[in-house]
Amino acid sequence: MSERVDHEAGCILHTRPYRETSLIVDVFSRHHGRLSLVARGARRPMSSIKARLLGFQPLALSWFGKGGLRTLHDAEWLGGDLRLQGGALMCGFYLNELLLRLLAPDDPHERLYDRYLETLAELSAGAATEPVLRRFELDLLSELGYAQTLTHTAEGDDILPEQRYAYAFGHGVVEADGRGPAYAGRTLLAMAAGDFADPRTLAESKLLMRALLNHYLGDKPLLTRQLLVELQGR
Repeated sequence: MSERVDHEAGCILHTRPYRETSLIVDVFSRHHGRLSLVARGARRPMSSIKARLLGFQPLALSWFGKGGLRTLHDAEWLGGDLRLQGGALMCGFYLNELLLRLLAPDDPHERLYDRYLETLAELSAGAATEPVLRRFELDLLSELGYAQTLTHTAEGDDILPEQRYAYAFGHGVVEADGRGPAYAGRTLLAMAAGDFADPRTLAESKLLMRALLNHYLGDKPLLTRQLLVELQGR
């Protein structure tokens, strides 16, 4: 049975050409999760909808159809003033690529959608990008059920600030054995609290989050991560 959805809150993650005059629009919607929509005729010069299909802007999306590719029939701007520029813009593309790669289609994540908008607002306001990205990465993995607690070991023991620990994928925090990356207990506790003020926490959390994301992303690297590395290296 064909589905019709009207005025669903959502954001554009990516667009790509489809046939001669249309676009496929990948969106992250609040109540329906990630899905792909066909914007028919959106590439025509006189298309009225193309100018509204902007990334990083909250939209009211309406579509109909069933299966993996529905048809977009309207998009309205919901207001707000999210302007990402320079490094913040690249961070926005990075967030979108993470969502495209890790979210299963048609799987709602209302809390994550709200966090996504909050993160875009922080980037737009000029917040330091590294702490903002680490918090979102943690929230994303937690929402998807991939993240283990950072306040206790996998055996249930309290994390001690002065102790060094390792991370076992799918298992959690374990005592470091000297055979792989290790992280200060203080770093893990600060990450759990969302506190990235200490430069050591920021540096070690970046290494841990990169390892975790690489594990769940598989062999295909993120395109935007390499661009961010190049941008930050200038």
